[in-house]
Amino acid sequence: MSNEGRYLHPAPTYRLVVAGRDITPAIDARLISLTLTEGRANQADQLDIVLSDHDGQLAIPRKEAEIELQLGWVGRQLIDKGTFVVDEAEHSGAPDIITIRARAADLGGEIRKRTEKSWHDTTLAAILATLAKRNDLTHKVDAKLGATKVQHIDQTNESDMHFITRLARKYDAVATVKKKHLLFMPIDGTKNSKGESLPTIEITRIDGDQHRWASSTRDAYDGVKALWNDRKFGKRKEVIAGKKDGNLKTMKETFGSEADALAAAKSELQRINRGMATFDLNLAIGVPELMPQTPVRVVGFKPEIDGQGWLVKEVTHTLGDGGLTSKVQMERAGDEDEKQSD
Repeated sequence: MSNEGRYLHPAPTYRLVVAGRDITPAIDARLISLTLTEGRANQADQLDIVLSDHDGQLAIPRKEAEIELQLGWVGRQLIDKGTFVVDEAEHSGAPDIITIRARAADLGGEIRKRTEKSWHDTTLAAILATLAKRNDLTHKVDAKLGATKVQHIDQTNESDMHFITRLARKYDAVATVKKKHLLFMPIDGTKNSKGESLPTIEITRIDGDQHRWASSTRDAYDGVKALWNDRKFGKRKEVIAGKKDGNLKTMKETFGSEADALAAAKSELQRINRGMATFDLNLAIGVPELMPQTPVRVVGFKPEIDGQGWLVKEVTHTLGDGGLTSKVQMERAGDEDEKQSD
């Protein structure tokens, strides 16, 4: 990412569209603050807008109104930050203000209704294809993840969205539903909600006004062991993701197949490795291009920080009196794990 013009304090700008109409000119003079929080799961995406109602002429928006947001800097192409649905509104004072809270769209209706289904001898791709079709969604699933064999899993009194989120947790993936499209990708991958590769963004120390790096070996493991029941021979067996000879973490759950056990062990090891180092940055000049899964390279800190690849876990963009700022939470980018089994 080029740094040209980054330090001339450009003017921030935005665009809000409701029901196809650009409402930016109508509310710009009333805007007190706009805050967008983006996380890996749809539930984490939240848009908060605070508007002045000093003259009492501002109408409270209806629930379920859709808001499209673009964010950026004057003279540059605005970044599409997605569509959100109003689910909370508050009027308070004095002075009178209206606070609007909207969350990621495409999370209502059928995908939130609880249902029951059992899945046997299938693949992750087949399960997700069924869920997408049931909710009239297009979908894209990472090929390697999609080929994962699933011997048995139950969806018990559970919504499709909750089940998709649980699958993502189980297989260390990111699952998003945006603009009628389901995306299921590795959590240590670098794809956006359209499945497009995200470019690496370089952040230098001069970009940020505060930072915090933390590293811990307290929960460091060389590998993860998972147990599974071999029904054919009536024995309990084990698989290991990572280094076989070393400090191993043993998972509490016993799995129904070797494939399920190995997938769970790999996912757990990847989570452990990513969490061994974290890096948080407050950017005085916001970078609206930052979103979850964005790969980041940092320059100007300690060698231990600069020498590590980072992956955005959560980012909060705030537009207000302080201009456009970004608060970024990052974790260590994962490495390819070794796999061994007994």
